[in-house]
Amino acid sequence: MRYAICFTPSPSDPLSHVAANWLGRNVFSGEMLEPPAVRGLGIHEIAFHTAVPRRYGFHGVLKAPFHLSADVSEAQLLRELMRFSGTIQPFSVPRIEVARLGNYYSLVPTLPCENVRYLASSIVQHFDRFRAPLSEADIERSDPDGLSAAQFANLHRWGNPYVMDEFRFHMPVTGPVNCVDMPRIEQALRSIFDPVLNDPIQISNIALMMEEGMGGPFRVHSLHPMGKVSARKIA
Repeated sequence: MRYAICFTPSPSDPLSHVAANWLGRNVFSGEMLEPPAVRGLGIHEIAFHTAVPRRYGFHGVLKAPFHLSADVSEAQLLRELMRFSGTIQPFSVPRIEVARLGNYYSLVPTLPCENVRYLASSIVQHFDRFRAPLSEADIERSDPDGLSAAQFANLHRWGNPYVMDEFRFHMPVTGPVNCVDMPRIEQALRSIFDPVLNDPIQISNIALMMEEGMGGPFRVHSLHPMGKVSARKIA
């Protein structure tokens, strides 16, 4: 079983509904959903292109999946995440958009957001003691030969190459897409997501996500509101 610390909008947020329908699974309940009707894309094609992010659910990772260290418990992780969340003030990302990152698509901030970077870096550092060390197999799966020097150092220090200065916040909405299919997939994504991306995204909670069994889907275990109790505004 693995845990991850992420951001995902609240269950009632319109973006959560749209993303759950597109991916075919609700990250809160685990319920499987029928894909939306999209001109030019069949339901099996949508299911194929969303297979990878469907397993993880709609989220933006702040601390990548990890096994708990042998000397800590889930209850300790929960208590510390509740305490930590109360020390971070909510903030908003002015705008996010559909963007291609390599050969897959994600929702990303239109402009760099230092608040998100700071939050992710703080979480990676603060919760590192809860992370079990990587095994040799874990390191090999990260393709160390293909990493930059900074990413290689991050992998061995923090358990993930893409943290600190290498971090880029993104909320995946497809797996790998070949070049031939990219124009159709991108057009479909914009038609589905653009209507719910007009307003700023409120980062007002931190989600603890949990893997269901070895290699199973991830679900939101618990949402932890950010900021002092008297000042919290949950979207």
